[in-house]
This record gives sequence, structure tokens and C-alpha cells, in this order.
Amino acid sequence: MKDLNAPQEEMPGSVTARLGRTPGLPYRLVLSLTPLIDVTLIMVTGFVVYFGYALWNVEELRMYVTALLVYSGLTVMSFKLCDLYDFDVLNPPGFQLVRIAAASLVVFSVMLGMGYAFKVTDEFSRVWGFATFLGATAVLYLYRYAFFLLVQRSSRQGRIVRNIALFGCGDQAVRLVKSLDVDREPWNRVVGVFDDRLSRIGATFCGLPVLGSVDDLVRYARTNHLDDVIIALPWNAEKRITGIVNRLTELPVGIQLGSDLAGYSFTRHHFKRIGGAHVMTVQRKPLDGWGGVIKAVEDRLFAVLMIAAFSPLMALVALLIKLDSRGPVLYKQPRYGFNNRVFNVYKFRSMYVDRPPEKGVPQATKDDPRVTRVGRFIRRTSLDELPQLFNVLEGTMSLVGPRPHAVAHNEEYARIIDGYFARHRVKPGITGWAQVNGLRGETDTPEKMAARVRYDVYYIENWSLAFDFLILVRTAIVGFINKNAY
Repeated sequence: MKDLNAPQEEMPGSVTARLGRTPGLPYRLVLSLTPLIDVTLIMVTGFVVYFGYALWNVEELRMYVTALLVYSGLTVMSFKLCDLYDFDVLNPPGFQLVRIAAASLVVFSVMLGMGYAFKVTDEFSRVWGFATFLGATAVLYLYRYAFFLLVQRSSRQGRIVRNIALFGCGDQAVRLVKSLDVDREPWNRVVGVFDDRLSRIGATFCGLPVLGSVDDLVRYARTNHLDDVIIALPWNAEKRITGIVNRLTELPVGIQLGSDLAGYSFTRHHFKRIGGAHVMTVQRKPLDGWGGVIKAVEDRLFAVLMIAAFSPLMALVALLIKLDSRGPVLYKQPRYGFNNRVFNVYKFRSMYVDRPPEKGVPQATKDDPRVTRVGRFIRRTSLDELPQLFNVLEGTMSLVGPRPHAVAHNEEYARIIDGYFARHRVKPGITGWAQVNGLRGETDTPEKMAARVRYDVYYIENWSLAFDFLILVRTAIVGFINKNAY
């Protein structure tokens, strides 16, 4: 049996060799400092705004310090509920911005509500309040982005680590080792593999050292820093897993049960109870509960406001279409929507009506002869999509969501792209995450459509009100004019 306290021999090309063997700073110790740093940054931002705006008296300063302490405490609580103190949320930093903005907005709203409830809003400067909120949100994100870069660098140098031990040396463990993305998350260090059936295993397993049995694992955890143990055994080995877990529960480590489908990439999952049964959620119902209510209110409210704001422009576009070519101003086309249900999407007509019969629904291409002069302009600027605001009002579409495709295109791509219909788990949108990331217009290859589907599924799995606002803002800045829109 190996001496578990002796330095382990490194194997070229192994996960252990790539991650290094320096002791490293425990990642949970790094995380424990983050709430304190958040509070410090909020307090400093508040003081900078306070003294930069005006020098008030001591009594007012005490009042502002109290408000900052309450704001800091609520922010830490909100970030905790949003999993912003989870080490793995460092990836990707762009998604952190959405969570930080949403959590900060909730805290600011609560502070305003408390101010009205206690009738103290008149005693505080509105300039100070809004400037502190915006400044603190920006500083917290910049700090976390810098923290992300620092952790990436320090982890690759072996200074910040999450030490992980695997238990099991079967086929499932092979898939699990392959699925561990140590390049994207360099702080994850697999220290070795343990298994009770040592007679079947050599000195190494998938380039990792085999360190002994479950008893050896317990001894290793008591003499070395270990963060998590992943049990990579088939779930039907119930008695064996239960016995191992019972042995490990006495240790100060996290215990994870690797899925039988370790090679499959689940979007997100967690354990819960249904009746008396414990189950693992592989996929959550999107926009469940209050999420669906908030999304519906957002759609109807903004649709009414946008129709009112754009009504003169819509009237002008309708007049230009009528003067440019004969035919109706609007046209309806069947599209697949929520839960694969077909609905009629409204658009300004951008093509000639007296063109020859066509086979299927060919996508518009560059210099398409079917497109009218006005049609080229309104398609390039997305003005032809404005009537879809009425789709939003009637409930068949959302402002933000996967773009609906023609029925013929939908059926064609569903046959060649795995998981294509996953984009129909929510209502289609006028704009979407794929569109603001450059995947707009003609999708003339399966690869382009597959990329669009990936963005759509990412949006569905990570929806939030702040995420919708981000997409709407990016649409307003870069989404209306696109070189790929014909």
C-alpha cells in the first residue's frame, strides 16, 4: 500500500501533473473573504460619493453610515441567495454581471421601500442614493472580474486549489475523469483515486495515482487538505454507495454522487423531495412560478409602451410599403412557437406579391430579387419586425426569446440538429441572445443553426429579468442594423 503522506510521483500528461502538486490555498478560504470585501467596497463607494458630493455635518454622516451598513448587509444576503459566493460562479464573468445587477437592483428597491415605510426618504440625498447604487454595482463587478483573473492565474500556478478525490475505478469513473474540465476551471485538482477493489487496478488510473481503499481515503482526508470526494459508482450499487457515504460523513469534506451519465452535459440540476422520494432534477421547468408572471408583465407593459412610441414610425413604414409596391402592408406566416404550437407571426411585407410559385419557404439571401426596395431597408433595420409587438400583446410571443422559424425550416433542422426543439420550451421572441451575438439573418448551414440553438438554450436555462434587459439594451445599440439581414 502507498504511503499517503509521501509526495506522489507525477505522471507526464496526467491531470495531476497538469495541475501541479504545490499545497495551494484552499478555495473556500478565498471565498470566505469575498463577503467582507463586498461590504468594504460598498462602504468606500458610499463615502466617496458622500464626501465628493458635499461635506455634511456629523449627525448626517451617522445617518448615512447606518444606511450603508444596512445596504451592505442586504447586498451580502442577496448575493448569497443568488449563489454569487459559489466559487464556480466565477465562470463566466459575463453572466456574473447579470446576477450582480439583478441582485443589486432588488436590494436598492428594498432600501427605497424601507425608506418610504419609515418616512425617512426626505432626509437622504437622491443623488447620493442613485450614485452609490450605480457606483457600488460597477465596483462590485469590476472587483469580481479582477478576482476571476487573479484566481485563474493563481490556480494555474497552484496557489488556489480545490482538492478533489475520486472513489471508484470503473467505466463511470473513466467518463467522469474525461468530463472534468481542468483547463476551464484550473482550481480543481484531482489528488488521486481510491477504490476497495485494488486487486483489479494498477498503480495508476487514467493518469491519476491510485491511493488505496476507503479506509485509506479516510486517513488521507484526516492528514491532508481535501475539499470534495466524488463517488463514481453506478447508482444501482446502493448498498456499496450507502456504506461508503456512511464512512465519509464523519469527514469535513463535501460528498458528491457522480451521475451514471457522467459523460452527459446537464444544464443544471439539484436534489429535492417529491413526496417521500429523493430525486435529482436534471432540467428545471423554465419560467416556473413567479418567473412566468414577471415575464408576462414585462412583455405586456413594454409592448404597450413600444407600440405607443413607435406608432408614427409604423404608420410611415406602412405608407412607404403601399407606395412602393402593390399588395397588403402586413402579412402573416405560420411559425412554431411555445411547446411546438403553430401560430401566425405578423410582419411588414418586404417582398413582391406577384412573384412565381416557390418550393417550400426559401430564406432571403443577399440581393434577393423577391425583396422590394423598401423591403431591403426595413429588413436591414429590423423595422419589418415591429408588428410582432401585437404578437406579444396577444400572448403568442415575448419581447425576448428564441426567434421563431418558418415551419418548413423548423422541421428540416429538427431532423439534423439534436435538441433543436429545446428552444420551444419558452415563447419565441422578437429579439434574442443569439441575435445580439451576431447570429441573425440567413442560416444557410446546419452549423449556423446549431450555434443559434446553443445560444437559445443558454438563454432559456439562465433567464432572468436583468438578462432580458441586457438583451434589449444590446438590441437597441447593435441589433437593429446587421450585415447578415437581407
